[in-house]
Amino acid sequence: MGLAGYLGKRAVRLVLSLIAVSMLTFTLLQLAPGNFADLQRVNSGATNFGGVGTESMVGELESRYGADVPVWKQYLIFMKGAVVWDFGPSYKYASRNVQDIIAEAFPVSATLALLAVLLALLIAVPIGVFAALRQNTKTDHATMFAVTLGHALPSYLTAAFMILLFSATLKLLPSGGWNGPEDLILPVLALSLGPAAVLARYVRSSMLETLREEYVTAALAKGGPRRTVIIRHALRNSLIPLVTVAGPLLAALMTGTVFVEALLRIPGLGLYFANAAASRDMPLLMGTAMFFALILMVTNLVVDLIYGLLDPRIRTVGGGSHDGH
Repeated sequence: MGLAGYLGKRAVRLVLSLIAVSMLTFTLLQLAPGNFADLQRVNSGATNFGGVGTESMVGELESRYGADVPVWKQYLIFMKGAVVWDFGPSYKYASRNVQDIIAEAFPVSATLALLAVLLALLIAVPIGVFAALRQNTKTDHATMFAVTLGHALPSYLTAAFMILLFSATLKLLPSGGWNGPEDLILPVLALSLGPAAVLARYVRSSMLETLREEYVTAALAKGGPRRTVIIRHALRNSLIPLVTVAGPLLAALMTGTVFVEALLRIPGLGLYFANAAASRDMPLLMGTAMFFALILMVTNLVVDLIYGLLDPRIRTVGGGSHDGH
């Protein structure tokens, strides 16, 4: 299979996956109790016990937010707009279209994710190599214990601890917002620790495997400087498989910063998604869910292509790329 055929196959799979995600998300939202019209009716006092004019207010709200349209028709209306990237106006943010909210908020989430992954790599590579070169020693065990602890802590808990320490106690950093470079420090730190732990374990494992390769042992046996052999041969080849981990981690962070953004009041896509879920904002929920799925799938495709370019063995197997996800 050539590259064009491979890309065509993946494009078809992507489209089918997006349709499946849209159907699943829409079904789950329909099964959830209440909708935006119900919440507005309650907030405005237009309940069944509201007195004169209640029924007309209920009808108006249901008509405005599509609650009086059959479910199947609601889905078709949404998909018709989604095909041309038009999700319509948000219910909660009535003056703004969903696609405009995504375009404005996604760069914020993407910035946090990219910086968090870069910081995670800067932390993980030295730790992973350090542990691999001291395999089965007390140092190795202590390092892996710290890594496991970092992996176990959810990012929002890490963010809450950092707010207490650096903002409330030491008063060194702002506790939230999005006003300047200093507002990047806490969220990036909180989001990077978990990925750093994952990457460190992966670097250690990959490094240990590479150190057992014949070309590395031969280079060491010839009397080559240990540091040179490790850096030029072992480390470089150990880092190639990191692409398959760092890429999905980046995508996951782009789409999974909901709690940290809400906690730190960062106007990213995660915060809008959380607000949409709380208010049953169907267009915004559907639009962001579809966008999250698209980002994940496109990132996996790009990772597979890059991995195929970096590792010729994968190119010969997959007809142009690695298809391991």
